[in-house]
Amino acid sequence: MVGPGLYTDIGKKARDLLYRDYQSDHKFTITTFSPTGVAITSSGTKKGELFLADVNTQLKNKNVTTDVKVDTDSNLSTTITVDQPAPGLKAIFSFKVPDQRSGKVELQYLHDYAGISSSVGLTANPIVNFSGVIGTNQLALGTDLSFDTKTGNLTKCNAGLSFSNADLVAALTLNDKGDILSASYYHSVNPLSNTAVGAEVTHRFPTNENTITLGTQHALDPLTSIKARVNNFGKASALIQHEWRPKSFLTVSGEVDTKAIEKSAKIGLALALKP
Repeated sequence: MVGPGLYTDIGKKARDLLYRDYQSDHKFTITTFSPTGVAITSSGTKKGELFLADVNTQLKNKNVTTDVKVDTDSNLSTTITVDQPAPGLKAIFSFKVPDQRSGKVELQYLHDYAGISSSVGLTANPIVNFSGVIGTNQLALGTDLSFDTKTGNLTKCNAGLSFSNADLVAALTLNDKGDILSASYYHSVNPLSNTAVGAEVTHRFPTNENTITLGTQHALDPLTSIKARVNNFGKASALIQHEWRPKSFLTVSGEVDTKAIEKSAKIGLALALKP
C-alpha cells in the first residue's frame, strides 16, 4: 500500500491478530469456482448449541463485482462494487432484503497522501458517514464521523493515529466521542512462518476500566496456522485454522476463564482442608 489507506486500516493488523476468527467454537468455509468464473462460498459457524450458515455467490465482470449472500435467517444481502470508475475511486452499493432501510451507497478514494470514504443511507432521513486519513504509508492521522440527518445529532466521532515500518505497526485511537482510548501494537517476528505478536490496551473513561489483551500467531505449515490470546480478566483463547483446499478453511477455537478455574480450585482445596 503506497498511501495511508482508509480509516478502517488504522490498527487493523493488531485487531485481526487479536480478534479475527475467535467468534466461534467451530467454523468451516468452502469455496468453489464454476467454469464461468462464479465463486460460491458456503460457511457454517457453531457456537454452543447455535449453528449459523450462509452462502455467498460472487460474480466478477471486468471492474464490477457482485456479491449475493443468503443466511439462515432468510436475509438476502447484495453488494455491488465498481472498482476504478475513475483513478483511485471505488463505488459500493449495498442493500439487504427484507430490511428496507439497509440500502447504502459508499464512495472510496485513495491517494498517495490521503484516503477518503463517504457513505449515505438510501432513506428519507439517512445516516451520513465520512472518514478521512492524511499522511503516508508510515505515518497517518484520520477521523471517522457519522451524522443522523433525522435527529441532527453526531452519532459517531472517532480519531486515530498510525505508525508503520517494515515489521511494526502501532496505532492510537479515540472512540465513542472520546469515551474509549485504545493503543495497539503489532510486530512481525518472522514473515516466513507468519509469526507475529500483538497487544492492545483500552481505557474506558466513564468506568475508569482498563482492558489489556496480548496475542500471537504462527504458521505450522503453509496451510495450517495457530493463534492464541489472553486478557487481564483471565480469558484465554486459542484457535487452529487449516486450509484444506484453496480458499476453504476449517477453524476450531476455544476459550477458558482462567480466573474461574482458579477460583474453583481454591474452593475445592478449602473444602478438602476443612476438618
